[in-house]
Amino acid sequence: MSQTPSASAPRIHSQTLEEMDPVVLYRLLWLRSIVFNEEQHCTDDDLDGRELEPESRMVWAEADGEPVATLRILDEAGTAVLGRLVTAREYRGRGLAAAVIRLALEEAGDRPVVIHAQAHLKDWYAGFGFVVDGEPFMEAGIAHLPMRLTR
Repeated sequence: MSQTPSASAPRIHSQTLEEMDPVVLYRLLWLRSIVFNEEQHCTDDDLDGRELEPESRMVWAEADGEPVATLRILDEAGTAVLGRLVTAREYRGRGLAAAVIRLALEEAGDRPVVIHAQAHLKDWYAGFGFVVDGEPFMEAGIAHLPMRLTR
């Protein structure tokens, strides 16, 4: 599924792994590697095989033919789990992560939605209706909060 952008707006996409062009997948995973490994120095492996699950989806923003923001949607017992949200450094502050989140929430439909948010982004996620739903924890060497969408 793709949303139709205005002439100058990036395109937002959502596809299962099976539907995706392998070159696009590679570029999305490379973008995640740059953000998580190079910028954030994460201590855990990003690739955990969850994208291979049939119910998982990748959502991304594309500008000038290149992926510039992405996240994945997993299904855990009927709950949509959003994760691995990144935006290329040069595209931050343009609303692309928000556009990706909005499409992911549409894709989630009526299912409950949860996210493990980096703690410093708590208020940003709250703007979409997420509330803290548990105790803080460390993941990949970064403080996180479990959050749940309230509708």
